[in-house]
Amino acid sequence: MLVEPQEFEEKQDVAIISPDDPVEDADQEPEIRADSFDEMLAKFMPELPDQETESEAYHTWHIQNWRQLTRREHGPVFECGKHPWRILFFPYGNNVDCASFYLEQGFGDKPPDDWYACVQFMLVMWNPNDPTIYLTHSANHRFTADEGDWGFTRFADLRRIFTSNFDNKDRPMVENDSVMVTAYVRVLKDPTGVLWHNFINYDSKKETGMVGLKNQGATCYLNSLLQSLYFTTAFRKVLFCKCLNTYITDEWQAVYQIPTEQEADKANSAYALQRLFYRLQRESGAVSTTELTASFGWESKQIFEQQDVQELSRILMERMEERMKGTEAENALAKMFVGKMKTYISCINVDYESSRIEDFWDIQLNVRGNKSLDDSFKDYIQVETMEGDNKYFAEGYGLQDAKKGVIFETFPQVLHLQLKRFEYDWERDALMKINDRYEFPEVFDASPYLDEKADRSEPYIYHLHGILVHSGDLNAGHYYAFLKPTKDAGYYRFDDDRVTRATKKEALDDNFGGEYASTNGVNGVRNPYTRTFSNKKSNNAYMLVYIRESRQDEVLRTEELVEPPSHLERKLAEERALLEKRRREREEAHLYMNVQVATEDNFRAYQGFDIVQWNAEPNTPPAPKSYKVLKTTTLQEMTQLAAKEIQADPEVCRPWVMVNRQNGTVRPDQPLMFPTMTVEEAAQKYSTKNSTFRIFMETTDLDDEGKPKWGDVVPSADGQPNSRQIILFLKHYDPEKQSLYGVGHVYIGWQQKVSDLAPMILDLMGWPSNSCTLRLWEEIKQNMIEPMKAKITLAASEIQDGDIICFQRGLNDKEIQEIQSRDGCVDAREFYDYLLNRIVIHFRHKTAPEENEKTYFDLTLSKKMTYDQVAAKVGEQIDESPDHLRFFTVNLSTGKPKAVVKRTPASTLASILMPGYGTYSTQNQSTDRLYFEVLELSLAEIETRRPIKVTWLSDGIQKEEQLDLLVPKQGTVHDLILHLQTRVNAGPDRTTTMSSTTGSPDLSQQNGTSTVNTYAAQSAQTIPDDALSQIRVFEVHQGKGTKVVPETYSVTNLSEWLLLYAERIPEEEVLAREKGDLADPGMSLDEDKRDRVIWAMHFDKEVAKAHGVPFCFLVKQGEVFKDTKERLSKRTGIKGKQLEKIKFAVVSRSAYSRPEYIEDGEQDF
Repeated sequence: MLVEPQEFEEKQDVAIISPDDPVEDADQEPEIRADSFDEMLAKFMPELPDQETESEAYHTWHIQNWRQLTRREHGPVFECGKHPWRILFFPYGNNVDCASFYLEQGFGDKPPDDWYACVQFMLVMWNPNDPTIYLTHSANHRFTADEGDWGFTRFADLRRIFTSNFDNKDRPMVENDSVMVTAYVRVLKDPTGVLWHNFINYDSKKETGMVGLKNQGATCYLNSLLQSLYFTTAFRKVLFCKCLNTYITDEWQAVYQIPTEQEADKANSAYALQRLFYRLQRESGAVSTTELTASFGWESKQIFEQQDVQELSRILMERMEERMKGTEAENALAKMFVGKMKTYISCINVDYESSRIEDFWDIQLNVRGNKSLDDSFKDYIQVETMEGDNKYFAEGYGLQDAKKGVIFETFPQVLHLQLKRFEYDWERDALMKINDRYEFPEVFDASPYLDEKADRSEPYIYHLHGILVHSGDLNAGHYYAFLKPTKDAGYYRFDDDRVTRATKKEALDDNFGGEYASTNGVNGVRNPYTRTFSNKKSNNAYMLVYIRESRQDEVLRTEELVEPPSHLERKLAEERALLEKRRREREEAHLYMNVQVATEDNFRAYQGFDIVQWNAEPNTPPAPKSYKVLKTTTLQEMTQLAAKEIQADPEVCRPWVMVNRQNGTVRPDQPLMFPTMTVEEAAQKYSTKNSTFRIFMETTDLDDEGKPKWGDVVPSADGQPNSRQIILFLKHYDPEKQSLYGVGHVYIGWQQKVSDLAPMILDLMGWPSNSCTLRLWEEIKQNMIEPMKAKITLAASEIQDGDIICFQRGLNDKEIQEIQSRDGCVDAREFYDYLLNRIVIHFRHKTAPEENEKTYFDLTLSKKMTYDQVAAKVGEQIDESPDHLRFFTVNLSTGKPKAVVKRTPASTLASILMPGYGTYSTQNQSTDRLYFEVLELSLAEIETRRPIKVTWLSDGIQKEEQLDLLVPKQGTVHDLILHLQTRVNAGPDRTTTMSSTTGSPDLSQQNGTSTVNTYAAQSAQTIPDDALSQIRVFEVHQGKGTKVVPETYSVTNLSEWLLLYAERIPEEEVLAREKGDLADPGMSLDEDKRDRVIWAMHFDKEVAKAHGVPFCFLVKQGEVFKDTKERLSKRTGIKGKQLEKIKFAVVSRSAYSRPEYIEDGEQDF
């Protein structure tokens, strides 16, 4: 119920005309009376524009005895548009000091569930004794079962209507507790079904039979394009057409025909699109495009940025074409969407024509300057006459007058037209949206724009199928589409997840653009996206889809003939079943608990700390078995379940509860002796608090009586428990194999000596008695492995149930030396230390294009290894000298090299990968990956040299190559030039020998310049020995040349913050220097009038915005600027139209100087 009215439309004071008034005042329109119902309807409730009336009626309710009425009253029921209505009245106000009136449906308790009516209504209160005294309020509303009344809570102030002089009248509005209320009701037709809809609980599938696409953030443009392609049903499926005795067998094939059953990977764009189309066809709710955008490789940046629709369409088509190659669907898209156009130059006076025929997927049409689609096509094929200075050179005929243009050879069956609504505005220097009015027809004849020789046997009449609309401006807006799903259907609006019916006016006329009609003298409407007022409509068409009239039946097939591949249905059914299973599991999760069971086999297969690795990779030998069981499962049932898994008799299996010790280990604590106890009770009573209940399942043999032989407590003669048996787990370290694995468990008396373990170990291992010496350690925790003394008792050694004893054979000196020569561990404690510090490092060659065993491999190393030890291991792997290896840390986000690893005596692998918590070098750094490269020089030699990055300009300023040179630290710029010569002359087979040590090794991405990867390509121009003196090295800062560096300049003085360029001095400058024609740089123009070399640079509008490569340029005395400009063109390589776009200016050295622009002419530059 609406409790606040819209604008009060109360009657103004009535003017009194006296006989003495002028004659012209007597011609005023007579005052309308409230009982003149037709006049009241015409004046105060005119018909709404663009709305069609279904029925209208008015009804008057005479309210009497106002002060005796109850709080809530209903008027008599009347009918309008076959709907019952009545007035709802609150005499004393609906929680306000005003009379409240509402129009209400008259069904009584509740109308039918699907009932609704779109109503324009007005309520009029008037005095029955003087109908000129009245109040009116009007509103529009969509009445539904949930919103069955609508009106005005503050219809009229109670004190005002009861006052004796209502609005300066001689009587009150409510006189003698009596008043009239007339309800004017106009029921409107609702062809779209959504007029004034609030879209709460709106069901697109129920209302239209179609579903929308969910917006991920800013993907409305993608949604509109996808819906357009989806309803081009030939894009989905093979079509067989029998019409006019023509049988089409393989012409119409598309997305559903791409074989994806064997490549059902969501990263496959074709498979993702098939899934999306299937769900649009079969599901009842809006479909997500997340899988499709993920297959594009899009991240959140692309999701929340609106892309170009034309570019997206072409990318999508290219991906589908690629997937269709070699399949039955090959060339299907081209047959549907590709047309041909001819670009030609035809001579006027001779029989000569040069032409080229090209394919097109869509046509971009100008909107600016054109009023309609036909105007744009005429503009597109407009002929340009080449004459005068612009004559065409025809081979064999010389210069000729000619006509140049574009003409269409064929149009596709589905024609996509891109309207150029966004164009660059040169006056505003910005990209702007064009909202000019631009009309397009429902039926379009394309034949006038075909070549005269084109095949016209089949008419080129097209019917409008879809309008893709953009509402807003360049910076903010929204996309949606109007489409005709079938040949004879009306238009539907596809607005992300909502699909609604639309009128022809809404689809076409409202999207032509242009200016708003003036309303009540107010021009302009507020744009909902930019929140600014504009007198031009911001919603207009930007893409049109036309379908050839003769192919409509084939392109727009019915849904019954568009069956998706069967494997899609199976796959999605499996996924739905899995989702349903997971849902049930979530709902029933409170009834289940997780139990992990470790066995003797897991212990024997595990090399590491503790009994087993509880988080080991599932289904591997060391991994304990995980079970999800009901909490009511008994220990006996749990034992039977585990025994079945290990194929053992449940009678010889006994569970031990695993507990977390204070030292961080997990060990068996006690056997679970109550078979009827539930696993939940056992976990709560015996286990430590874990999300998973952990059990060790002990197994044994049967004795002669068929009973299991458990190592239970054996009472002593005096009844004391000193001789109780404890369970110990044994691990064997084999120095030869460098392995440490569990071998089993034993029971031993708590008061027995450590030496008493020896016979048990020899028996367990099958070694002869007295065949070897044994060394024993206790594994207390990861970093605490303590040797055991043979003569003390286990009790004195603080040994208890579940402890781990590690043993090994004793080694002689020869065996120790042999193991140490292999960098092996001679005793168990060393090996435990290795296990504690071991780490698998993924090595990758920094620049190698191919992956093989020498460029991409993994090594298991110790964190305590030094730089040299790591280099030795890698050198052994790739068969290279360790002295020539250099390593790089890896950027965790990009996976690219981050910084050079410095070789220091104190550095270890741990300090390289994890230098220190919180330091800058550890931020975003991988802890298990390293890049490496093989250097031509050893690291010792490199330390005596300085790495210098030089940009070599081999061809003017058009071609740049970034080269990394190693120059002796004590060298000069002349030495740098010699190294540059070596690198340049080496050719493309020479690889990079030195990379940046500043933490940005990816040199091809530096400074935004157009560079060439030095691994793959080098300069084609060599530097001969006699040209060394002609090499110029200069420094650049922010796009401006700072100084030419002399050859004697020390390389240690070169700034790291300036860019260094090198080039061969132009020949004209060399000749001028040899002739002595160059002015002294230290002298002014007036003092020395000879030719001189100046700095030249590029800037954009402001001198401070310098860009590109600066260069030195020879300025000649007395030369006109026209000739200077030609030499500049040769120097820079910029020619033709590109050169004409450039303005030239003189800029002084002052930081605040303004450029003085030079005009073309004969003046002396």
